[in-house]
Amino acid sequence: MKNVTVISRAETFTVKGLIKKLQELNVPTWFCSPDIEELEHKATNTELYILLTDENVEEMRRGIVFIKDQCIDSEKRLLLIGTKREKDYVMQYFPESQLYVWFDRPMVIPDIVEAARRYVDDEQIELRKKNILIVDDDTTYMLTIRDWLSERYRISMAASGLQAIQWLARNKADLILLDYEMPVTPGPQVLEMLKSELSTSSIPVMFLTGKGDKESIMKVLSLKPADYLLKSIDREALVKKLDDYFNKQKVYGN
Repeated sequence: MKNVTVISRAETFTVKGLIKKLQELNVPTWFCSPDIEELEHKATNTELYILLTDENVEEMRRGIVFIKDQCIDSEKRLLLIGTKREKDYVMQYFPESQLYVWFDRPMVIPDIVEAARRYVDDEQIELRKKNILIVDDDTTYMLTIRDWLSERYRISMAASGLQAIQWLARNKADLILLDYEMPVTPGPQVLEMLKSELSTSSIPVMFLTGKGDKESIMKVLSLKPADYLLKSIDREALVKKLDDYFNKQKVYGN
């Protein structure tokens, strides 16, 4: 079960009631102030932040920035409770994609509890999916592949080899779809970097290539990837290819 951290400048009766309701649903939940030292100590091992702002929201700026960094670095989310003005202030620092849901004040505890419970349940479903990292400098192509696969797999994206290495330092992938022809750091070099590190050496890599001629394919296969995929592949064929791959891994106990 994922943990929830409730962040507020004061542990009020309402805050205690919210935490109690979540704990009654077996959702591990604790309180934390927006103080940086306390956040660093108590709020890094969590999946969902519930932030309660107040009229002095500007005084929470350092804590808001800390939470924002945690959400971006570790793909966590924010449930925000506050007025429209307070929300607008917080969202100066937060990318929209990291905001799970916003509730205006006065807050209705059952609605917030249900939203948090739903998020935790959804996370458990997501965590049972295989995680695929797509590495490609073509953002439009990555978004297309993500849309094709997101129903069956957890999808993460990196626009360069360096971004992929940085992401893998904090996260795990069950499979990497790696563009062969990237500029600056091409796919073969990225694969070499992955194989040189103990933490990433065993992650299977499938190359994405736009070239289907025999010579190009032989060059790709000489690097011994788990497989290769032509970028012209359609949605149905791609899903089948990946499903077959993971089913084969199950059969052989990998």
